Amino acid sequence: MHIYTLPNPIDMLFFNQVKYDYLQRIRSYRFLIILAVSLVLGFLFIPATDATYETVTIGNYKGQYNAAWIGVVSAIMASTFVGLLGFYVINNSLKNDIDTKVGQIIATTRINNFQYLFSKVVSNFLVLSTMVLAMALMNVGLFLSYNTGFNFEPLQFILPYLLIPIPAMFLIASLAVVLEVIFIQKSTLQNIGYFILFGFMFAQTTQEAGSIGIDPFGTKMATSDMIAQVNALYGESEIHQLNIGFRIGGKQAYTPFLFEGISFSFIAVASRFLWVLAGLILTLSISKFFHRFSVKERTKTKKESSGLDLAPIRNLDLSTLPKAQVSYALWPLLKTEFLLLVRQGNRWLWALNFVGMLLLGLLNLDIAHMMVLPVLWFLQVSRLSGLTTKERHHNVHQFSFAAYKPLSRVYAAQLLAGICLTLGLALPLILRYMFLLDFAKVTGPILGGLFIVGLSAISAVIGQGKKLFEILFFFILYGNLNRVPFLDYFGSAHTNTGYLIGVLIICLSLLVASIGSRRYQLRNL
Repeated sequence: MHIYTLPNPIDMLFFNQVKYDYLQRIRSYRFLIILAVSLVLGFLFIPATDATYETVTIGNYKGQYNAAWIGVVSAIMASTFVGLLGFYVINNSLKNDIDTKVGQIIATTRINNFQYLFSKVVSNFLVLSTMVLAMALMNVGLFLSYNTGFNFEPLQFILPYLLIPIPAMFLIASLAVVLEVIFIQKSTLQNIGYFILFGFMFAQTTQEAGSIGIDPFGTKMATSDMIAQVNALYGESEIHQLNIGFRIGGKQAYTPFLFEGISFSFIAVASRFLWVLAGLILTLSISKFFHRFSVKERTKTKKESSGLDLAPIRNLDLSTLPKAQVSYALWPLLKTEFLLLVRQGNRWLWALNFVGMLLLGLLNLDIAHMMVLPVLWFLQVSRLSGLTTKERHHNVHQFSFAAYKPLSRVYAAQLLAGICLTLGLALPLILRYMFLLDFAKVTGPILGGLFIVGLSAISAVIGQGKKLFEILFFFILYGNLNRVPFLDYFGSAHTNTGYLIGVLIICLSLLVASIGSRRYQLRNL
């Protein structure tokens, strides 16, 4: 006699939620672009022998390209860069359910807050793990391609990836959900919050390799063993930490050494799983404050005045009313688009913008240009990402596309409003350079404003939304704060005419490509 038991409906709802949320994301056109970026990064993690950059070195030493070195280096870089960009891939899971009204349906089911939020954490984790897996497969291919005479050892690839980036991905997946619950539908605050958290976590990673516990990205696990092996081989006891990240420049001569892999001690492995536990605790803690989709609408109704007669006016002489004046000028649209940008988001965020503008006018010119200006522009990422996508987001693009001269008036007004916003924020710095008659430096912020608007417009076309621009902009910000030369789009480190002309050509190319894409959309609506 066989006894059949029905599955728990709550368990089925949880797994279906994870399954369909994950499939919805990876099947999108935007995710294919992100996956392609992941493959490109995975290819760049292991420099070729004739490359002019390095990623991971230990002082003047560099490991030979055996399975242990390539596996550990690629795992470290994947943990860092997916941790850097991955948040902006997954930080809209709750917002999607709010916008599509799916969340209200889920709120009526028996699934509790923790189960729902944990399903989002698991879905986020699977998306990030997919990106990490793509990078791992790319680096396996690189090992076979470089063929330096070492045998392929699968465990030397699998174990570093399991213990270095995977726990970090779970923590970031949890942080994305936690920040969405705390800052309901406030993407700017989520971006700022994660930017601060990432800076703190990465600062812990770049400290000396004495402590393994405070290590969200898992790099210290590899750092300790790499430094110990170099010191044992060459007696270089003054080396304390790894150099991690893309360092562009002339090829330096490094002394090769044979890296034998990581000694996975119990303490090191346990410290990695503590970050998984931390993500679970964060999710459980925030579930008690989850709004369960009882989000108040932002519309306000005006109270009716007791002395106001709202009855229809029957004897109204329409001839006495002023006649509407038709205007096809660009200025009214430009003014409207600019006000939409300025009024978007919370008003107190403009306090941060004014502080940034004040710093541009008071701080040392180099610090203001290199550090303050890109951060100030990044604070506008939510405004600029929706510069040319808000019509589709609010489902009014048919009206916008049917307007009089939608390309030369409506679209041009959007682009010009974005340029006015970026240049207006950079105005204190521009005025300081003009006062010093340093016109080469004046050109830099102007080109930077054009570049940001062009990147936003073309990213909206390629990514069919806001996410791609947010990811690219955050990556570019990280590169500029770390002085990556070829990412200097606003002339902070380059003032020669040739470089500025090159940036100008890129800016114009982005703008022209976006205009051509909008023209194609208008013809094929």
